[in-house]
Amino acid sequence: MSNSAPLLIDETNLSYAWCRAFLHIIDHRGNEVSPLIISLTGFNQGIPNEDQSIRDALDNCLKNNSEQSIHTVANTIFPGSLWRNSKYDRQRFFKTYIDTLPRIKALAKSKNRRGLYFERLIAFGSESHNFNQLEHIISEYTSRSNVRKSMLQASIFDPAQDHVCDPYLPFPCLQHVSFVPNNEDKTLVINAFYATQQLINKAYGNYLGLCRLGHFMAHEMGLTLDRMNCFVGVEKLQKIGTKKIGKTSSILTPVIDAARNTTSKWQT
Repeated sequence: MSNSAPLLIDETNLSYAWCRAFLHIIDHRGNEVSPLIISLTGFNQGIPNEDQSIRDALDNCLKNNSEQSIHTVANTIFPGSLWRNSKYDRQRFFKTYIDTLPRIKALAKSKNRRGLYFERLIAFGSESHNFNQLEHIISEYTSRSNVRKSMLQASIFDPAQDHVCDPYLPFPCLQHVSFVPNNEDKTLVINAFYATQQLINKAYGNYLGLCRLGHFMAHEMGLTLDRMNCFVGVEKLQKIGTKKIGKTSSILTPVIDAARNTTSKWQT
């Protein structure tokens, strides 16, 4: 059973935004929120504000249950270390990612067998028709003024690959991203849409990855990241690792305690 009323969370700290969604499900009837809208500001050179106590508690929970870390999940959307190692040269960055992709996928074969989000963003489609959506957006925006905003969007979901009848499909949950520049104040907003999202093992890393992607796009477009908006059709508290979890599961106790300790710091 789900909470059917929309939940809008507007925060200046990524950790507190995640905590508010998490505790909303813990404290209300059902194991889902539908829909959830996260709107995040508060960036320092593209890096979102975080609370280390929350991140550590969640990362420890993930590690203890053989799940990917927050950083690893974020890297599926935007591999920031590769960008830095490429000296912020985006063409070199794109090439390095594609060249490294077989090794990246091999690190978690079962999770990555259908692809990775950043792969879809810079190599969408079949091998013979790969299309770099991010390069198209950047080059079109920077080549002339008054580019239509509907051009500044990128797809993840590919009907040719993803309309399958599997009872459970872990990828892709992220469907679509769009970028909205404000040419007057030279800022950028990134919007993302998820059909569904796993709150414990994916959401925090997803929000972090989207912020990193937004910062990259803003940098390449000559702008500054101002806001990240994420719309989630169904945010689910369902399982971690192979274990189904409920709101009273002892697995979550340290995370719940850490989250409750932050409530006085939330935006109101």
